[in-house]
Amino acid sequence: MTPQKSLSARAWTELLLLSVIWGGSFLAVRLALNEIGPLTTVAHRVFWGALILWIVIFLRRMPLPRDPKLWASLLVMGALNNVIPFNLLAWGQLHIETGLTSILNSTTAIFGILVAAAVFADERLTMRRFVGVSIGFAGAAIAIGPGALSNFDLRSLAQLAVLGATLSYAFASAWGRARLSGLSPQVAAAGMLTGSAIFMVPLAWIAEGPFRFDLMPVTWGAIAFIAGIATAIAYLLYYRVLAMAGSGNLMLCTLLIPPVAIVLGTVVLGETLAPEAYGGFALLAIGMIVLDGRVLRAARKKFF
Repeated sequence: MTPQKSLSARAWTELLLLSVIWGGSFLAVRLALNEIGPLTTVAHRVFWGALILWIVIFLRRMPLPRDPKLWASLLVMGALNNVIPFNLLAWGQLHIETGLTSILNSTTAIFGILVAAAVFADERLTMRRFVGVSIGFAGAAIAIGPGALSNFDLRSLAQLAVLGATLSYAFASAWGRARLSGLSPQVAAAGMLTGSAIFMVPLAWIAEGPFRFDLMPVTWGAIAFIAGIATAIAYLLYYRVLAMAGSGNLMLCTLLIPPVAIVLGTVVLGETLAPEAYGGFALLAIGMIVLDGRVLRAARKKFF
């Protein structure tokens, strides 16, 4: 097993910044939804995000892919990593709190382990991973609440939609590993966002009407944040942190996002979460710590 990289002060700073950005994206999406529909919100996010990334790519004179099959793979990646999850998350936020959305979104790491184990021979589900996944799912069940399925309503459906988004992220991760290896991260991100925009702009236009430009300043501010900062800049920052800290340490970001979203939802929107939501997140955090394995290895060395 490859040892995890130690985190430098710079890596910690950028990891925390990425967590704050993605935690803040839940609030920004909810603010945008006060004036525009979920499809239009997502269309803005992927269109402007793609445009910003292409400007960065052209300024850096980065080579572009020419294989049509690769562009087809980017279209699929855009659907799995942006179109499906962004729309499910945005629609879900119409009916549940931003903090709860971020907690359920943490199951991305749990589903990622299961999908990778099913698809790749070198990602088998070890006993430690099985325990971590089981604890994580228990946490998600507690966060959703025992009455979610017995009293099925829009709130219950919204929570399931968020879980569906995380499952789509997991399939996107597997697809990216299988089909997009060797492509520069910046070009891959721009390509999949472009594919997403090809889907989303006409879909949003047909379903929710022509794009309006007489929006309130707070709505434009929210769009600018989710497209420019939480999508374009966050992707660039993500790959910087990945290079410095390694994929294992990026799981810490998953743990740091919900507290940011919960605090912002409480302060800005006046949201309150049920106690089981916090208990569920605690179990999810324990499950991800088990999946990460470092705490267990450290305890084994110290006590055994």
